[in-house]
Amino acid sequence: MPMFNRELSWLSFDRRVLELAEDASVPLLERVRFLSIASSNLDEFFEIRVAGIMQQEESASHSATREFLVEVLGRARQLVEAEQRCWKEQLVPALAAQGIVFKSREQLDESQRAELSPRFDADIFPALTPLAIDPSHPFPVLTNKGLYLLVLLRDPTDGEIRRAVVPIPRVLPRVLAVGQAGQACFTLLSHVVQLFIHRLFPGLELQGSWAFRITRNSDLYVDEEEAGNLLEAIEDEIRNLRKGAPVRLEIEADVPEGEMTWLLKSIGLKLENAFRVGGPVNLLRLASLIDLVPRPDLLYPTFVPALPAEFNDPAKLYGRIAQQDLLLHHPYESFTPVVDFIRQAARDESVVAIKLTLYRTSGDSPVVEALKEAARSGKQVTALVELRARFDELNNIEWARQLEEAGAHVVYGLSGLKTHCKACLVIRQEKGGLRRYAHLGTGNYNPKTARIYTDFSLFTADSEVTEDVGLLFNVLTGNLGRPKFKHLLVAPFDLSRRIVEMIDAEAAAATAGRKANIFAKVNSLVDSDVINALYRASAAGVKVELVVRGICCLKPGVPGRSENIRVRSFLGRFLEHSRLFRFENSGGDAVILMGSADWMPRNFLRRVECVFPVRNKALRRRIESEIIATYQDRSGDAKELQSDGSYVSCQPTGRLPACAQDAFLGLARRLAPEPVSGSKKKARGRSVRRPR
Repeated sequence: MPMFNRELSWLSFDRRVLELAEDASVPLLERVRFLSIASSNLDEFFEIRVAGIMQQEESASHSATREFLVEVLGRARQLVEAEQRCWKEQLVPALAAQGIVFKSREQLDESQRAELSPRFDADIFPALTPLAIDPSHPFPVLTNKGLYLLVLLRDPTDGEIRRAVVPIPRVLPRVLAVGQAGQACFTLLSHVVQLFIHRLFPGLELQGSWAFRITRNSDLYVDEEEAGNLLEAIEDEIRNLRKGAPVRLEIEADVPEGEMTWLLKSIGLKLENAFRVGGPVNLLRLASLIDLVPRPDLLYPTFVPALPAEFNDPAKLYGRIAQQDLLLHHPYESFTPVVDFIRQAARDESVVAIKLTLYRTSGDSPVVEALKEAARSGKQVTALVELRARFDELNNIEWARQLEEAGAHVVYGLSGLKTHCKACLVIRQEKGGLRRYAHLGTGNYNPKTARIYTDFSLFTADSEVTEDVGLLFNVLTGNLGRPKFKHLLVAPFDLSRRIVEMIDAEAAAATAGRKANIFAKVNSLVDSDVINALYRASAAGVKVELVVRGICCLKPGVPGRSENIRVRSFLGRFLEHSRLFRFENSGGDAVILMGSADWMPRNFLRRVECVFPVRNKALRRRIESEIIATYQDRSGDAKELQSDGSYVSCQPTGRLPACAQDAFLGLARRLAPEPVSGSKKKARGRSVRRPR
């Protein structure tokens, strides 16, 4: 069965993110942010996917991998060029029209240069360390994605040409304001350094300087069977990442050919991996401009997450969960009750144990603080900390150590598997004995991302479901070999098989002439077994509605194979992160599931994932009528995947878009808003991160 290529689909996703930066209907400073996100996404694409293709090319004996690498680099180059055009031709003029002037070093006038000169001497010069490159000074090890200047110099005494590399410290702000308040313009730190770089080399003549950075392979390689201490092994591997194989050079476009050739040879890269850029070398850092410009009118309007009435009194939260399941839809509804759930458990004398999975969390995590408080008070606290959460490894190592110091049991899950499920289990001593309470989610225990990611939180005391949650934690801590879950679908044990079985059941129902429908919302769709099952369902007449934010390898609309499958991608001010599934289940109640897993081999085979049922009838009605129906009916912020791999806007020409995210905001406004106090911040919300 034909499928789209995963890497090319990733680049297509990045292009759709860039389209938000190009969209004049998006608030201007948010467009700058989307541009920085598109650049960040492309960084990870090189760090992980291009790095993997290059490794395959080195070991492959045929030309197919080589040809594919060339194609991927060509597509990536087109995307880089489109990003730079967006900045120079659209955003810079639009910012200037709003009085926000951004200047290159050539455009800075004499008065602005005069102002920057003493600032350079006082605030920048002392932090710079020129690194000469000569026979006694070998080429230095360059940090992944660090900003550097390649400097070409001439000794006037003998005419000798010399080279140096100047690292630009990460701690220095990348965007600088020049001029008086209200009349300031902005420029890049690298441009300011280049203006005065000659001061670092007294007695030498400056011939030229060019900003550059390299991207390295950033995948972690840890042999858990050989590692005596997983935490220490991962720390060592993170330190080694700065020495990972280079996969890309980005350098200012006016660098002479000879200097770029010398630089490529020095870092061990081919010319095809070099990207000349006609603007800022690192577009990601342009996002700092937003904090320098007090223009809320150029941002999305702030909103206050709603706090449904059943969550108003944290002290009564467990009593309410005991009566019925509760559901929250983030970020439209507050994440505070999730924190309250854990905080109340830490302080409740009836609670004897708390178990929680920690994949990513915020730097000032109230969740971790509550767990530490519970451990110090003598409760049994078990934290499943995933040390290999990509780009959050060091943060999680620190959390693990803090929790252990507080007296919590910290474990790292099953060997060879990432613990990606989102679950918390609380055990209380009540009159009838011990009772379990659970929180199950689609997103991380991270209050900050909960303000910009769409996710679901389910609270339940359903004895059958919480028994399964207890088994899940026993599997994670006790390494149980063959668990049998009654209600949860858990990878790597049975999730993939049961998803395919439910899809095939819909196909059988359609073949028998019964009603058959599938709705699935995921971040990525890559798994071939699931895709082939969806093709079979479509051929049998099942109507399949897919919402896939990022990578999608399924080809919709192919006659005889997938003409009954519709695929849409929603991108907007919030990151669509929730996973939601509905199967018609003809002859019974529709099956509604939520969970942490995308439909990808890594989620099915290399991670511990949890997909859970929504059993409460009132919540099921809400999900069908309010959430699924909104995604189906309001597609103004969506694009539909075509059989040729292109995406077409779902917005009817000449009509105002009916946007799903706007509809969810409207629903939330009709609920009582959460009062803003302390850490309960207003959310502005904007994020379209990499297709995790």
